[in-house]
Amino acid sequence: AMVKAGCVNGLKRPAEGAGGRPGPRKRRKAEKSSCLSAALFGEDCEISRDQLYELLKYAALGKCHNATQPSWCRIYRRSHLAGVVVIVLPEMSQLHFYKFYLQFKHLRRVFRHRFTLTPSANFLASLYGEGPNLKPQNTAQVLTSTSSECTSKSSDSRCDPIIRKYGDKKRGLTSYILTLEEQKKNDYPTKGSPRCNGYVCTECNQQRTDSSPLFGLDCEMCLTAKGSEVTRVSLVDAQGRCLLNELVRPENTVVHYRTRFSGITREMLLPVKTRLSDIQTRLKKMLPRDAVLVGHSLNNDLQALEMIHPSVIDTSLLFARTEGRRFRLKFLAKAVLGKEIQCEQKLGHDPAEDARAALELAQFFIEQGPAKVAELNLEMLLTTEKLAEVSQKRAPLQPQGYRGQQQLNEPSHLSKPCFLECLQVTGQKPLLLGRQELDSSGLCQSNLSTSNKQILQKALEDVPLSTFSIIQFSLGPENISSHLLAELREKVGSKLTDMLTIYAGPFEESFCLKSVKKEFGRCGPIQSLTVVTETYQPYVCIQYEVLEAAQLAVESLNGAEVAGSCIKVQRSVTAATLDCDVLIQELELDVENEGVIYVAGLKQSLTEKDLQEEFSQLKDLETLFLPKDLQSGKHWNCCFLKFQTSQSAVDALEVINGWTMKGSRLRSRNALASGHLWRWIWQMNHSNGTQRRNVSYKKTRQLSEQDLKKKVQKLDHHIKKLYRSLQNNTLCVVLFPGVNSTYGSQFGLGLMGIKDDGGRSAC
Repeated sequence: AMVKAGCVNGLKRPAEGAGGRPGPRKRRKAEKSSCLSAALFGEDCEISRDQLYELLKYAALGKCHNATQPSWCRIYRRSHLAGVVVIVLPEMSQLHFYKFYLQFKHLRRVFRHRFTLTPSANFLASLYGEGPNLKPQNTAQVLTSTSSECTSKSSDSRCDPIIRKYGDKKRGLTSYILTLEEQKKNDYPTKGSPRCNGYVCTECNQQRTDSSPLFGLDCEMCLTAKGSEVTRVSLVDAQGRCLLNELVRPENTVVHYRTRFSGITREMLLPVKTRLSDIQTRLKKMLPRDAVLVGHSLNNDLQALEMIHPSVIDTSLLFARTEGRRFRLKFLAKAVLGKEIQCEQKLGHDPAEDARAALELAQFFIEQGPAKVAELNLEMLLTTEKLAEVSQKRAPLQPQGYRGQQQLNEPSHLSKPCFLECLQVTGQKPLLLGRQELDSSGLCQSNLSTSNKQILQKALEDVPLSTFSIIQFSLGPENISSHLLAELREKVGSKLTDMLTIYAGPFEESFCLKSVKKEFGRCGPIQSLTVVTETYQPYVCIQYEVLEAAQLAVESLNGAEVAGSCIKVQRSVTAATLDCDVLIQELELDVENEGVIYVAGLKQSLTEKDLQEEFSQLKDLETLFLPKDLQSGKHWNCCFLKFQTSQSAVDALEVINGWTMKGSRLRSRNALASGHLWRWIWQMNHSNGTQRRNVSYKKTRQLSEQDLKKKVQKLDHHIKKLYRSLQNNTLCVVLFPGVNSTYGSQFGLGLMGIKDDGGRSAC
């Protein structure tokens, strides 16, 4: 649907010269160009990691190795791609891109395709794949193994990461409980941590022994304005009996139910009265004083529960892997227990099933001991399953010594195959460059002495020699502190509120507020309207839902007569809004908004089909998007229209302004936030955590933000330099993976395009 009518097989027609048709050289050039077409407009702008993985795999491998053309994005003439370059900016999110929007000059002017990414702690690991160790050629920083002896002789049991970590003798369960340092390293909530203020302690402070009771715990979360919040909690005992399986109503507005993974829907939570505090109280009562909690990446569950428990066994760390990476729970359940969990036929995960699987995995490990677990050769099993698509199938390994253990059937997608491994099997050499350190996600990510400048220099030399490259740039050796991140979020939220809010007046004392609301409502959906009485004559403060509505009100109603008064319409003047006009202008010029206009004043009874019929007379109209309130699901009185050319959009503006549709007069202007941005603005605007406050920041904090701004400018310059060095027909993807923290989750952002002759991304 997104392929432009003025294109030939997805490519723009060459411009005609004086002779009419392009010459043969230009035709041959066009025929060899690759082209990208992505339906990223309106509500279709959120892309999962699996969908991104699907695109990268297809771009790198084509139709071989079961790589298929992704449904959300099409690459035309894939075989003509010169290469694939993925630029990853760790610890950065949409928040950073729009906080420093003016500083990211190159990114916003080049990449017209953008999408929202769900934040993930192990984002880089998902790109590198979950397969065995890779030894890419031509890399500045190679994912090296802990021991060179193990690299050359991986089959030696002494080199197994489980044996290296625990030895080969059986131990009691207390040997596998995480130490306080391990908990801190892996982002577990702990007593005394400033990030855990207000967290509830289970008060299970009795001495643990090898006979202490084990309990499996798992939660499902949804995404709210605050971040990840619990929607379902399950607790099972050592015999596998479910003690607790409860739905929980989040405290904040739900932004995304994550139904595909959580199984939670809006309808399921409507009758629920149970709150997080109720669950905390029940868990405290249910757990004995010497309880040991077991879970897979249990830190996420405890963070969401806002609870502190001193004794935990984390099965994602227990079954240790080379490079510190982690096995997925689904794979371990199949390989070790012979159980199928998280089946695709089910809607979402079953937390009781996951809690029981994690508990049984821990019991198996304790009962059998590290040596028996190492004999399962899980790494080899996972490798074989993934490479089964590029090599002959083999009989699955069968773990021994566990009651009820059944032989594994022929594998079918235990986890997604690692296309970097497939590249190496086919003789291609993936390039992995960047800082590397062992982080909480388990991914090995370089020594901190490597600078972005050194990475850039190496990339300029080696990217042309590789068909697939992952380049990781960073803001610096020091991570952005959680406090600074919280301040950035508050500032961006405050600025958005200021930009969405306008003041109109003065009005007469007895003015009709209903008339004011009706007139300003023609500019777009209103979130709130209040009368300001502190002034000599009354003013009205109006906060809109979308940026275009506020800007349209300023442009069309300033100096107009409303409710019997000639009024002035303006935004408040604050330090944050001083560059508002510049920001509005740059958003208008953003390549993502080319050919897109905003139309307001629609009757809310009109459906998308009605609007398509009404606007069908407009030339070159490509698609229409009718935004809605993400909480109530009701459509707003505005829409976005996307045209095949910028000139068609300009012509449409002249036609629509003043156009009456079903008795309602329309207003329109160029779009400012038509793609993924409108949804993010709604989330920020409705976030309970983002309030307008006068915050006094220390001088050092201001300097930190100023330093961050300079680093962003340098980062943008590095990406610009690397992009310009790429060959034409190179698919380039820039990823802001998103951030998960106790101050809330921040969505990630992806930008992509295929470089054409003009240096911009081809569509």
